[in-house]
Amino acid sequence: MKTKTIVIVAVPGVQLLDVSGPLDVFAEANVQAGRQAYRLLVAAEDPGPVRSSSGVSLVPDLVISRDTRTSIDTLLVAGCPNAAATGAGTATTNWLKRKIPRVRRYGSVCSGAFFLAATGLLRGRRVTTHWAVAEQLAERHPDLVVEQDAIHISDGPLRTAAGVTAGLDLALSLVEEDLGRDIAKRVASQLVMFFKRPGGQMQFSRNRETALAGRAALQELQRWIAANPQLDHSISNLAQRLHLSPRHFSRMFRSEVGVTPATWIKEARVDAARRLLEQGQLAPKQVAALCGFADADTLRRAFVGLVGVTPAEYRKRFASIPAE
Repeated sequence: MKTKTIVIVAVPGVQLLDVSGPLDVFAEANVQAGRQAYRLLVAAEDPGPVRSSSGVSLVPDLVISRDTRTSIDTLLVAGCPNAAATGAGTATTNWLKRKIPRVRRYGSVCSGAFFLAATGLLRGRRVTTHWAVAEQLAERHPDLVVEQDAIHISDGPLRTAAGVTAGLDLALSLVEEDLGRDIAKRVASQLVMFFKRPGGQMQFSRNRETALAGRAALQELQRWIAANPQLDHSISNLAQRLHLSPRHFSRMFRSEVGVTPATWIKEARVDAARRLLEQGQLAPKQVAALCGFADADTLRRAFVGLVGVTPAEYRKRFASIPAE
């Protein structure tokens, strides 16, 4: 089988793990396959070291401004913490435009999706990126279908991964495509990583934590709801606290906060449940009662809808005290 050349593009300020994580997966695949299945190259716009966000520098194997002949099988673009603000250099964007139509697969890790989207070649594609910038990517490129919870996505020749460590998951899926499930499982075992990570990335997200909004009286009401999630927060009760009619209160809340009172309350209760589950001392049934849910099943449905995993799974993964 012919050796496949994999190139990962690193821009100034690159997230080091976006580059080194996938490279380690492909390198281990070479070991497990007993041959050089992959030739691994790091590309950069200019010659000389590329300083990463951690301060460690990478020395590129391939200089984009000088490249004319490199034959690439898989082209990935790594992200960086300020990708949404800075963008890639013009030379990098133009090089990607020329190269992508000639490669078998292409994609991004984390916020590298912004650099790919800037080429205009992703229109109509399903993509993912780091949960913290997913909404920004969707707003900037409304022609994309951004799936916020996905760990990685395959759409035709395009492959995109969520935040940072998800680059390892993406690379492992490419190894499985190329070399088969058995070798991919051995790679996962050797690197002590999930072969298939449970759940999506929204279980790690804090974007959904309820933020205060609206006039001072509404923000004070929101603080009170968040501090007392177990109480009866009916529209009539909340309206009465502000000396408003239920209809006027509902209209004002939605206009100034951006969501209905019921939606905000549900999110506040899920936030409270997350904090209790992370402490690891209470079972989901107890958490449900303390956070204003009718029962554990109601908590479960709301939690899965907003976080992407069940309360029990969340407690198991994130609790500071191991579940009994």
